Amino acid sequence: MTTSAKPITILIAEDDADDRLLAQEALEESHLMNDVFFVEDGEELLDYLRRQGKYAEQKVPRPGIILLDLNMPRKDGREALTEIKKDADLRRIPVVVMTTSKDEEDILRSYDLGVNSFIIKPVTFEGLVEVMRALGHYWFEIVELPSVTTQSQ
Repeated sequence: MTTSAKPITILIAEDDADDRLLAQEALEESHLMNDVFFVEDGEELLDYLRRQGKYAEQKVPRPGIILLDLNMPRKDGREALTEIKKDADLRRIPVVVMTTSKDEEDILRSYDLGVNSFIIKPVTFEGLVEVMRALGHYWFEIVELPSVTTQSQ
């Protein structure tokens, strides 16, 4: 993280192991040293957020931002986004969709469901580093987010 950035936990919902690794490397390359946690599908995302299932006994930090893939097994990003934005305890967490989909319907539906930003995944690692750097600058240095302590736990 850059010197003026806030220490915000990033939760990434991504089913593809290679994409998870690339995201982690891109965050490191862009000097975002925030705590990063990964979940592999929408079910696990909601379990993490609600501290259920395998997260029931763990002291996992509440994320300051969620990076969400749309196309995941079990519960896709659209379904997870719907549940997050309907939940009074979770809806204030910013959600940024990062997906390969360029479908206008996915973009419209994501915004209709309350997503904060929609980003089409870059095809190169360098592009991903730039996206992570821009996300870090915007979400961690410019935007004022509610503190974790003011959000219901």
